[in-house]
Amino acid sequence: MKNDMAGGATVTMTEPTPMQAAAIASGGGIWGDPAVELSTMGDQRQASRVRSMEVSQEDVKLISKKGNAIVMGCIAFSTGIASFLAGVITIAIPIMAKDLNIPENLVLWPVTVYSLACGCTLLACGSISDVIGSRRMFLSGCFLQCFMTIACGLSKNTAQIIAFRSFSGIAASFCLPSAVSLINEVFPPGKERNITFAMMGGAQPFGFGIGMVLGGVFTGTIGWQWGFHVAAIINFFMFILAAWQLPPTPVAHKQRIWSRLATDIDWLGLILASGFLAMLSYVISALTGDLTVMKKPINIVLLVLSFVFLLAFVLWVGRQERLGRPALIPNSLWQHKGFSCICFNVFCVWAAFNAFEQYANFFFQDVQGNSPLGTALRFLPAPVSGALANVGVGLLVHRIRGDWIVVLTSIVSALASLLMAIIDPSWSYWRCAFVAQFFNPVGADGMFTVANLLITSMFPPGEQGVAGGVFNTISQTGKSVGMALTLLIAQQVTANSSYADKTSPEALMVGYRAAFWFCVALIVASLVVSVWGLRRIGKVGLKKD
Repeated sequence: MKNDMAGGATVTMTEPTPMQAAAIASGGGIWGDPAVELSTMGDQRQASRVRSMEVSQEDVKLISKKGNAIVMGCIAFSTGIASFLAGVITIAIPIMAKDLNIPENLVLWPVTVYSLACGCTLLACGSISDVIGSRRMFLSGCFLQCFMTIACGLSKNTAQIIAFRSFSGIAASFCLPSAVSLINEVFPPGKERNITFAMMGGAQPFGFGIGMVLGGVFTGTIGWQWGFHVAAIINFFMFILAAWQLPPTPVAHKQRIWSRLATDIDWLGLILASGFLAMLSYVISALTGDLTVMKKPINIVLLVLSFVFLLAFVLWVGRQERLGRPALIPNSLWQHKGFSCICFNVFCVWAAFNAFEQYANFFFQDVQGNSPLGTALRFLPAPVSGALANVGVGLLVHRIRGDWIVVLTSIVSALASLLMAIIDPSWSYWRCAFVAQFFNPVGADGMFTVANLLITSMFPPGEQGVAGGVFNTISQTGKSVGMALTLLIAQQVTANSSYADKTSPEALMVGYRAAFWFCVALIVASLVVSVWGLRRIGKVGLKKD
């Protein structure tokens, strides 16, 4: 991939395939003189990570096409299962609240606590994955996810469902960064890697849509608990397949684990970054349930402390980079316009995508008065378009410029939010809502594939877990912030409306329109940044010779 650095020079960065990694181990290299290339990267951190990925010839495993398909499926499932359960809970939460006696101020916590726990542990899990091996981390996450999903289905009270959903979020943080690392280990740059990233991205809207449909069916028939039971059963079989088919852990990841955990990871940077994300995510999650809680001293203190941690993190990684020591996310990366812009776009697109899905659900149920099952059926176009966009982007990403893909798919998603902003509740579903549901996942799919290919190319081979952690942290934070801001806007607009009954469908619709307009604004902002900052990224996901 060609990346435009701050000074205008173009640097070509490649990622080693397993065979190339073996060549490095035998004394050769894929970059020419390693010392010269690593010095241009700026510090010894790069050399340490490259050495950590060295493997011997016996570690190179040629995987059959059938094996590749299984690996692709397991990786896509790691994101799809989380979205599936999110869809189940989105539909079932009113019934769950009654069955588990969830207080009104905690009714959204089974949804938000997952993102909170996942978002603040992604970077840590990504860093650990780079040391102990992505296979071990991925399988551990799959097993923990299976166990916690069963526990969620067996929950009997508020404390249990919130606790088990928290641990489910941590399990997801085991899987997501290591899945990105596995893609880069198993698939060389080119068509297969692009398709796998596209499948991983497409699994999110697809899983969410299927989760909403089955969640509506289960909630109206045998019980919402079966949404978790079915997910756990499928998760178990996928764990077995992954354990059988994923390539073995390289020798380098089996040696000196404890010493490399101590020396190859920026632990203070992790503590500062995770502390910032945890405190900010908690405040945002609290706001999602009740905006008045912002007046509480504890939330004000946590918000201030979160930004203190952020400032300390920036200063710390700057120092680490100057001294040539491991730095979690070097400050120099943010000077790369492409990296900064793609991170901003991921934040905005995921904020809009998540808020759109939630407020479309509110529109169908609270304004139009549809049942949970009827609402779930109205989300069916989303997984279909998600699957189509997934296939299309995966096949075309190495043929079409990355910025064009981002811009075109984002325009489609912006149209989805625009249609819901102007919709009349009395209109037929097919007149407007159907098209909006079909269009919404397209932007997230296009952004997911391009962003992952671009971000992973900017991290050295031994830090692909961190690269996956960076992407998923930004997207999870975008989801949380997007929900909090749209809630604030919708509630304020509804409260200031001319309707006397603020809970009437008419009053609620005024606020929901404002929420959809905010989604439009988020995507338009990402479009402007894409046109300005991504115009030189060229084609991504090209096969390297």
